[in-house]
Amino acid sequence: MTNSDAKFRVAAVQMDVQIGDKAHNLDRIESYAEQAAKEGARLVVFPECVTTGYCFESRDEVMELAEPTPGPTTDRLASIARRLDITIVAGLIESHEDGLFNALALVTPEDGWRAGYRKLHMPSLGVDCHVDPGNRPFAVHDLPLCRLGMNICYDGSFPESGRVMALAGAEVIALPTNWPTGAEEFALYAVPTRGMENVVYYVAANRVGTERGFRFIGLSRIVDIHGKTMAVADGESETVLVAEIDPRKARQKKIIRVPGKHSIDRMKDRRPEFYGPIAGSFPQD
Repeated sequence: MTNSDAKFRVAAVQMDVQIGDKAHNLDRIESYAEQAAKEGARLVVFPECVTTGYCFESRDEVMELAEPTPGPTTDRLASIARRLDITIVAGLIESHEDGLFNALALVTPEDGWRAGYRKLHMPSLGVDCHVDPGNRPFAVHDLPLCRLGMNICYDGSFPESGRVMALAGAEVIALPTNWPTGAEEFALYAVPTRGMENVVYYVAANRVGTERGFRFIGLSRIVDIHGKTMAVADGESETVLVAEIDPRKARQKKIIRVPGKHSIDRMKDRRPEFYGPIAGSFPQD
């Protein structure tokens, strides 16, 4: 049962990661989760592939760190969630009979392992060159805190991803990322735009540091339903961003700017009968 009429605090954890060292990364996750909980956060979002690292060079290397979900990593995350009474979203590599995936774990203090998400849109970089594209539709999860949707990094470049979840009732979208050099415009412009156009909160957690020659740019941020930045990190520091959100505002899609004279509703004002080409294929060279 969702109790989403109450305001609550969310956190985006911006941190470095040691490639291939799950034990180290999980210890760091626990430490940052403790810090976020001390600051009052109830939902804590960690970066993409935060438990494993990202810049892998072969499928065999990835498979060595992949595991089923639920599994040992989600068990550890669940124990942290229960002890601190927080909900956690964190990146990992999932192995399953139908493939190998860049994935997220959603764990709650009530249920432990609650759900997963598999990255759908695959850039030509790092682990995404060696795993399979996600094969499950976007989902919205009814939590005691809010209705939560999840994306991973490049997924957020596609406006359809946020819109599908908004139409399904998402109030908050967690976006773990591994933005490298060159993705600054995504952090600066795409995340606020996704929040504004869908009237939802976004919690984007990126990593920092350098891994096998790739530098990660930080710039994690939490944005409100108008696309305004509520909290933002720099490009270098490990940090915990915290902001208070009100899920009720994400349900109020009609925005009145001048009573009786100017209002907009980005859900009801849509004209889907004219959007057919969006679902089509782009001609290939």
